[in-house]
Amino acid sequence: MTGCGPYWVDLHRAGQRLGGGFLLTNWLVLTALHCLRGQVQVDDRLDVVLADGALLAARVSRLEPAADLALIGITPPQRAIPRIPNSGPARIGGRWRGPYRPAADEVELSGRIDTRAASYLCEGGGTIEALQLSADQFLGDYSGYSGGPVEDTTSCDGHAPERTADGQHPMVVGILLEQAPDRVAADRAANVLFAATIAEAMRRFDSLGVAHLVDVLRPPPDAHAASEGAEPPPVPRAATAVVTDAPPNPLIATADAYLKEIDAAAAEGVMDAAQIAELRFQVWQHKIRATFGEDGTP
Repeated sequence: MTGCGPYWVDLHRAGQRLGGGFLLTNWLVLTALHCLRGQVQVDDRLDVVLADGALLAARVSRLEPAADLALIGITPPQRAIPRIPNSGPARIGGRWRGPYRPAADEVELSGRIDTRAASYLCEGGGTIEALQLSADQFLGDYSGYSGGPVEDTTSCDGHAPERTADGQHPMVVGILLEQAPDRVAADRAANVLFAATIAEAMRRFDSLGVAHLVDVLRPPPDAHAASEGAEPPPVPRAATAVVTDAPPNPLIATADAYLKEIDAAAAEGVMDAAQIAELRFQVWQHKIRATFGEDGTP
């Protein structure tokens, strides 16, 4: 594992900066497809540059041209380790900020969340669920900020990021894609931006839900390091633990649903075999605990 600090990244190819993006898991980066400048295809190699300057090899995992979205996978066994913030729906009428900046001397964007998530015909040609955002900064051209995360910072003082009780950053609610033209002067851009919601990205890249789960279930770094290189114990995939006369356990049903999603992710090739095996093992552990309890008894 490598990296620390902010979860937004820059994407490079052959030493050329393409654009920005951000980590949705410790090995999957979400970006706007147009940030890749039409220069890549699925499985093409890229470099992910973390905020601390660490460079990680990666490849293009999935492209969604109609939604103008792309998913980049960091090449294992590399793994970025910034704290991945929670994601969720935006609070309409609240505040937002875009922590990603295309260069160190560029301003950080902030503003107001104008509308609830609504259908929006994006420049990729597809209809997506998007947020309409007003920016405080009148920059004219916001294109360099595309691919960066949108954070909901409602109720924050001085536009600083709101902190939760455990010190995490505020929720990530979207990814910046494009800006609206000025209707008075067609050759001029307005300070109104559109961001695809995280829910839209989850729908477009269904493996994101599974990939996020592996980060949630992953053991602490020390435990992971101690088991580095060790094969997880085999778990019979078809086996199902049953407790006679016990009421249905929703946690077990959820685990079974995730196991099916993991199999789908494996078939798509989104994650490598080691990641799939680790994730399946972790889900089975939770399923067994949900059935028998932490001490192994029903």
